[in-house]
Amino acid sequence: MNIRDKKHLIFDFDGTIVDSLGLLVKIYNQVCHNYSCLLVDINDKEELRKLKSQEILRRYKISFFKIPFLLIKVKKEFKRRILEVKIFEGISLVLKELKNKGFDLYILTSNSKENVEIFLKNNDLLNIFSFVYSSSNVFGKDKSIKKFLKFKNINLNECVYIGDETRDIEAMKRISLPIISASWGFNSKEALVKLHPDKIIDKPERLLDLFSGRNNI
Repeated sequence: MNIRDKKHLIFDFDGTIVDSLGLLVKIYNQVCHNYSCLLVDINDKEELRKLKSQEILRRYKISFFKIPFLLIKVKKEFKRRILEVKIFEGISLVLKELKNKGFDLYILTSNSKENVEIFLKNNDLLNIFSFVYSSSNVFGKDKSIKKFLKFKNINLNECVYIGDETRDIEAMKRISLPIISASWGFNSKEALVKLHPDKIIDKPERLLDLFSGRNNI
């Protein structure tokens, strides 16, 4: 895959642009008892990063039926505490540089569009992204991507996805969309490697190398 041939860069939000895992765990623990789900020990965060999303759901007794209801509660509380969320070091400058290079940047997220746009505005990044697409289909990002691309009339062959979770890799493989996995997010490098993404990067600055053509994948 030659990165320089890709014009549209689609980013995940939580775990890729923002360091929100700690806050999301805290919010989940506040509401999980309402749905008979198990508490998450914040000290287990690094262990959680090694697990696939499906394994986490089984461990904490979160059924697929419960996910939409949990998401509503979590996104509402996330908005109230959005100032607690910090952007990953270095990603802001990388995003601005990619925009300056002429790439079109988008966000596809299971968080709410309102939450994302509030955060982007607070961090002087709102004008960097051409569009923010929100979908609650947590395990159907492939379907969400296809709907988004059809809505924006964008060719799949011109896109790359940048995400941080194993479920991102699984979804992109289903539609043959190249994915760059960020090891600083929700899933550890160890977990990501097992699913063989097109590329794994350990810091945001590596995106500039890849998209400048200095190290194509």
